Amino acid sequence: MGNLKLSHLAETLIASEIVRLGAAIKEKINSGDHIYNYTIGDFDSSQFPIPSILQDEIIKAYQAGYTTYPAAEGELDLRKSIAEFIETYEGIQYSPAEILVSCGGRPLIYAVFRSIVDKGDKVIYPVPSWNNNHYAHFTEATHVAIEATKENNFMPTAAQIAPHIKGATLLALCSPLNPTGTVFSKEELEAICDLVIAENEQRGPEEKKLYVMYDQIYWTLTYGDTRHYDPVSLRPAMKAYTVFIDGISKAFAATGVRVGWSMGPAEIIVKMRSINSHVGSWAPMAEQKAVAKFLSQKEAVKDYFVHFKKEVESRLRSLYEGFKQLKSEGFSVDSIIPQAAIYLTVQIDLAGKKTADGTILANQEAVTAYILSEAKLALVPFGYFGAGRESNWYRLSVGCCKKEDIPQVMEKLRDALSKIS
Repeated sequence: MGNLKLSHLAETLIASEIVRLGAAIKEKINSGDHIYNYTIGDFDSSQFPIPSILQDEIIKAYQAGYTTYPAAEGELDLRKSIAEFIETYEGIQYSPAEILVSCGGRPLIYAVFRSIVDKGDKVIYPVPSWNNNHYAHFTEATHVAIEATKENNFMPTAAQIAPHIKGATLLALCSPLNPTGTVFSKEELEAICDLVIAENEQRGPEEKKLYVMYDQIYWTLTYGDTRHYDPVSLRPAMKAYTVFIDGISKAFAATGVRVGWSMGPAEIIVKMRSINSHVGSWAPMAEQKAVAKFLSQKEAVKDYFVHFKKEVESRLRSLYEGFKQLKSEGFSVDSIIPQAAIYLTVQIDLAGKKTADGTILANQEAVTAYILSEAKLALVPFGYFGAGRESNWYRLSVGCCKKEDIPQVMEKLRDALSKIS
């Protein structure tokens, strides 16, 4: 089997490093350790259940016999509900023909790349960001990875994008951003939109346009004064060049219910539908019927958002305050104030330092392992999201965080940091 030859894609695709980290965490748990696993971009349903009305509607839909193939583009009643939901909350208008439903965001992202990108085309994306490097690899694109920095809350800027925009085919953006939980400012997103519009105006009728894939799967989860902005609201001309990735996964803690959608130009949506129909990536019929009914219940949606956002934000702020306190005590940590999503961006700067037994933490991988072993805290390094391997910044997810655990988590981290010299 050692000489087995497979496709170039299969031979070169990089397996998820988060999955590999998950295996190390599982090994610790199996050996009796109590690990605070804040690596997962998912929810503990005992802490964050889906809306009870949505759950009831799913059960009713199965009982009503909605167990057959759905329409390839998504059931019409769901696409109508999505259009109304998006107009109510974001103020942008899409017809059902401009909406495609799928089993979550991943097949839609794949379909965007496959519909727009040819081998060798330039794809621009920021790092850290979730899986853009892998999707660019799928399509054999030319990667243009822009390293975002703390100074801009790890969001890419128009100034960083501008030198690469000539000849580019796809600009992959996400806000609120996974893994950072930060967002575009209005001014920065406007500047990026203006770049795209100006570039497309210069291209001839036979040239491929520059499209923006705008992943806004976390857009409902913003805190404090933070506001979510999207390209089409800021610049209506962007409607011709923008394909949204969206869905219920993060908005309603419903990652396993598998209902996502894209909104975009009808001619691209049709091509995406064709690609996804060959993959068979439809959201289940019963879940589609249930989500269609739930989204139309505006008061229930509003009530759920209020409670859900409060619970997520309280965890993010408690952990942020904990890191801020540790920093004030002189420990080599930092954090960015939470803006959105379920993530806190934290820094643990220990590479090159010694542990209590004299071991030197030679690199960031060793730091990650030390924090897991000594503080029982599992975090995902930004290096796993395409950033530099020695980035000392991490994603901390609160989707599986219990509020009562936070004081103990911070105390264990303090103890682990205290043993470093």
